[in-house]
This record gives sequence, C-alpha cells and structure tokens, in this order.
Amino acid sequence: MTNKQRAYLSSLANDLDAIFQVGKNSLSPELIQGIDDAIAKRELIKVSVLKNCFDDPKEIGAVIAERTHSEVVRVIGKKIILYRPAKKPVIELPKK
Repeated sequence: MTNKQRAYLSSLANDLDAIFQVGKNSLSPELIQGIDDAIAKRELIKVSVLKNCFDDPKEIGAVIAERTHSEVVRVIGKKIILYRPAKKPVIELPKK
C-alpha cells in the first residue's frame, strides 16, 4: 500500500467511530473474530485501545492485521485503522 493510499484511507476513517475496544484482556479469539467479520462487511474500521490495556497499540494492530489478513492503515495514539478490500470493493483506492 502506498503512502497516497494510506492517506486516502486515513481521511475516510476520520468520520468513523471506533467499533471495537481492546481492554485489559487484550486480544481474545472472540474479539479477533468480531473484527474480522466487521472488516469483511465494512472494509475500513477503527479500533480503540483503552487506557487499561498495557500492550503497545502498534503491536496490537500488527497482530490483528496478521490474524484477519488485513492491513494497518495507521496507528494514531490509541486508535488503529484497519483496511481489507471486500470481494466486491466499495472503496476505490487511488492508483499506485
């Protein structure tokens, strides 16, 4: 993914609310499954890492991306933006 594509997806994610929160239990299989299902439907989601979670948000993002076969668009503070194109993509990325 190019920087231009990341910037475009990041701008789309500005209006999104975080639909998942990672807390003190960190990542559970149920949370990963829920995130995977949400990415399949929405393509672009935002995940929030709560203050009581002591894991690094960048590491959490990398683990989620690996397990859901998605890409981390950006990690800003304790917010993680994830993207995975759907079988019939709704979001059209700028050309590479």
